[in-house]
Amino acid sequence: MKQRTVLSEKKGGGQGAAEQASIHGKGSFKVRNRFFQSLVVLVIVILFIFILAALANIVWKGSAGLVSSLASAEIRFAIRLSLLTSVTSTLICLGLALPVAYGLERFRFFGQGFINVLLEIPLSLPPLVSGVALLLLFGNTEFGRVLAEKGLQFVFSVNGVILAQFFIIVPYMVRVLRSTFADINPRLEFVARTLGCSQWEAFYRITIPLAKNGIIAGLVISWARAVGEFGCALMVAGATRMKTETLPVALFLNMSIGNLDMAMAAATCLIVISVTALLVFEMLGKSNKHDSRVSLKSE
Repeated sequence: MKQRTVLSEKKGGGQGAAEQASIHGKGSFKVRNRFFQSLVVLVIVILFIFILAALANIVWKGSAGLVSSLASAEIRFAIRLSLLTSVTSTLICLGLALPVAYGLERFRFFGQGFINVLLEIPLSLPPLVSGVALLLLFGNTEFGRVLAEKGLQFVFSVNGVILAQFFIIVPYMVRVLRSTFADINPRLEFVARTLGCSQWEAFYRITIPLAKNGIIAGLVISWARAVGEFGCALMVAGATRMKTETLPVALFLNMSIGNLDMAMAAATCLIVISVTALLVFEMLGKSNKHDSRVSLKSE
């Protein structure tokens, strides 16, 4: 009996020690988790404050002379030209990127991987290199001379601004649209085709409505990127005041001569456009994912 009592006491003591060790381990685990979470939050706050301080400083300094600068003929010309060229290049980009993104996402063919890489090269190239490539293609080649004879002059013209913006934003549009089509179940198109729709009708009646928010998001983010394009457009269209002067060019020209009020006005306009576009992009992107998930669950 004494031996059994001793064994039971040892067993009970062992269980108690194990429970205490488990409690201690859980407490240490929670401390490590809290430390990691605090570290992540701290990094987020630091980065947020850094970016906010940099942007707020521009807006703060530019707000003083913003009204008078916006009333000037130069800034109004830059705003009009930026809106005209960015809207034009974005619409052209949509017309070409929509079938390209759909084909790359839904079809499988030889050389698809190489085409994917090639279409995304402008994302990694410096804008100045992209501008030089376009300048050589449309300026010093037989192709460029033929287009110039037909009335399509791209070098040092507004058409060059549109061309440069298009070249830069195409990869953004294709990537957003591919992600949008990837979130749409292809079985929905297959069912539509079994009910008598052609492939085009299934694309037009099923895929496009489901991809509506993603398409709008792609338009918004590509348009904002087109408005802010500078390096590539500078190489192709130049920086001629009141001719090819978009908002980024106006910022560059006025900073080069020390006119800070005009430069800060152009910078403030670009910041407002970028922030607004990103907010719209985020809202539409979340809405598109929700719609896609609902359509998949409804099956």
